[in-house]
Amino acid sequence: MSLDWLIIGGGIHGVHIAAKLLGEAEVAPAQLRIVDPGDRLLERWRSCTATTGMTHLRSPSVHNLDLNPWSLLRYAGKRKTRKPGLFAPPYDRPHLGFFNDHCDKVIEDFDLSSKHVRARATHCTVDCDHVTVKLSTGEALMTRNVVLAIGAGEQPEWPAWALRDDPRIHHIFEQDFDEWPDESETVVVVGGGISAGQVALRLIDEGHDVHLVSRHALREHQFDSDPGWLGPKFMAGFEREENADKRRSMITQARHKGSVPPDVRRSLRDAIAREHARWHEGEVDGLECTDGGLKLRMTTGEVVSAQRVLLATGFAGCRPGGAFLDQLVESASLPCASCGYPVVDKALRWHPRVYVSGPLAELELGPSSRNISGARRAAERLVAAAREVESAVAV
Repeated sequence: MSLDWLIIGGGIHGVHIAAKLLGEAEVAPAQLRIVDPGDRLLERWRSCTATTGMTHLRSPSVHNLDLNPWSLLRYAGKRKTRKPGLFAPPYDRPHLGFFNDHCDKVIEDFDLSSKHVRARATHCTVDCDHVTVKLSTGEALMTRNVVLAIGAGEQPEWPAWALRDDPRIHHIFEQDFDEWPDESETVVVVGGGISAGQVALRLIDEGHDVHLVSRHALREHQFDSDPGWLGPKFMAGFEREENADKRRSMITQARHKGSVPPDVRRSLRDAIAREHARWHEGEVDGLECTDGGLKLRMTTGEVVSAQRVLLATGFAGCRPGGAFLDQLVESASLPCASCGYPVVDKALRWHPRVYVSGPLAELELGPSSRNISGARRAAERLVAAAREVESAVAV
């Protein structure tokens, strides 16, 4: 099969980019495919958000997967007659179930399920006039252009003290996570950000004895980076900076890592005040595993005992893509910054036929690159690039 565009990754970024290429760049449907190992598109997104117990997104309603940013609000109907609870203040943050329903509509409208190739990309070769991508099924796809919409979802961050082979210790974002406690248990949630907070609140609602362990106090931020990073307020200075290492430093400083929005913070503070959860601030110094349970030793001298430990410590900061991307970088001599991330042009081209989105685009798009807003910004640039490519072919 020979294609014009092949998107590797069927998550938030891959789905939105596919819709934009089909709907605005007028890519022929038969000439586009999305490679993702999930049984359906957005499977990883749905799995992770369901696990946390998320009720409403952190992002505003204009950050959705359709072409028009107002599509989600229109889908809800008129404000006076719409079903209550679809949005939460501030910024009309959509209910997760409603957001997912809208995603399904986008997938249906652009018939993206028929373009989903259920496989994992294992090897990529770049030639002068095409890219060949080998799949875990043994099939190989040839395409004029490839978009690497690879997220960080397959690299959850494990603290050094956490034993991976103990069945009572799990990262909530590990593949095929299904170790949620059924009966009432004493559970330690490790982490200080929004995912840890949401998991703790879900466990409390389900009647578990919850301990929340964090290295720092609750940090409140509505978003995980200032909205000024979506426009020229901060991006103008970022774009003027040509040094990739300095851009990396700007991204690191801009991100509100380990923070929670006001509504989650209020709920957690209320649960702690009512003694529905116990808060432990400090580093974990070690772990003792016995038949009777788990004991976390804190640097404060405190010992926290539990039957189960759930890690909500986010994702590793290294470049995603693993061996697949390592091989591509080496074989095609693709430029990388000292942090390992791609150095791309304004069109998000890493190579004349290789484009990036999500984490891989953050040295160009800044700290919001991984978010839904980042998907929208990346898609705009890719649409412009696709039109440019087609114009060149036509000439």
